[in-house]
Amino acid sequence: MAEKTSVHLLRHGEVYNPRHLLYGRLPDFHLSDNGRLMADAAADFFADRDVVALFASPLERAQETAQPTAERKSLAIQTDRGLIESENVLEGKTVSLAHLALNPLNWRYLWNPFTPSWGEPYQQVAERVWRVVERARHAARGHEAVCVSHQLPIWITRLAAEKKRLWHNPNARQCALGSVTSFTFDDDALSGVSYTVPPRRQLHDTGAAQ
Repeated sequence: MAEKTSVHLLRHGEVYNPRHLLYGRLPDFHLSDNGRLMADAAADFFADRDVVALFASPLERAQETAQPTAERKSLAIQTDRGLIESENVLEGKTVSLAHLALNPLNWRYLWNPFTPSWGEPYQQVAERVWRVVERARHAARGHEAVCVSHQLPIWITRLAAEKKRLWHNPNARQCALGSVTSFTFDDDALSGVSYTVPPRRQLHDTGAAQ
């Protein structure tokens, strides 16, 4: 029988971002109250699963999302820069693409959505995250691993695993805050991809932005 291993890519919880900035890799963006509830929901989801390894992006919101699972499963968080948010030259600016496009100074970054021209190439993102997936798979062989990352890296990695084109409409991503995208392996071969959003406790209206 094939040895089954699962690697779960967990998107971090909601971030406190009242100015609605594209925070990217900027420091000091932490989980909101809702985000902490999402992190707790993830820990509940993994509580009865055979998770033996836990990896996380170095950014605060990912580390804070990983913490409840680390405590519940008595695991150390292995920080891996391969899971970090995608590089974006527009970080620190208002999130709205329409707002960005109104400023002519931004036009030189917005000309090519296929690479994309405003940030880290999609192919590069997929390759670096998949290397972490492989490390997690080896660390948890025959069991399960959790990797806490960010929406774009998770979605691009899923598209690559499913052999789909990497450029896409951002509004069509199936990767909600606190969601879990799972890769199942039979021995060394990828055998399935699944997606779920763990049930959450009542969320609060904090005024935070995603």
